[in-house]
Amino acid sequence: MSARFDMSDVRRLERHLARVVPRLRRDARAVTMRGAVNIKNDWRANARASSGKHASAYPSAVGFDFAAYGPDIFMAVIGPDKGAAQGALGNLLEYGSVHNPPHNDGGRALAAELPRFEAQMQLLAERGLTWGA
Repeated sequence: MSARFDMSDVRRLERHLARVVPRLRRDARAVTMRGAVNIKNDWRANARASSGKHASAYPSAVGFDFAAYGPDIFMAVIGPDKGAAQGALGNLLEYGSVHNPPHNDGGRALAAELPRFEAQMQLLAERGLTWGA
């Protein structure tokens, strides 16, 4: 007894994924980069509003590093550069101390960007999994 299978749908899906995966990788990288830029800009704006005159150079110290680990994993590390003017104030301003309340400038920037980032990644996933007959 032998079984016969119609593999045409499997082959169509294989061709679809071969076309869409490179585009999804490129788009995921762009979404991650855009999110990092948005967080950096919001963090700087929050810091300008909360740090006052005593830390006027601090907002400019906020930046980010972007790294790719293979074709599918992207990471952005966002925060003050400790080597920049007043960058070393980052921990004190962000988390506070015994004498200073936390500003949470970066935390607020991340919270604002997270829903946008997740929505964009969801759109990419939906677009990548959608294939027609």
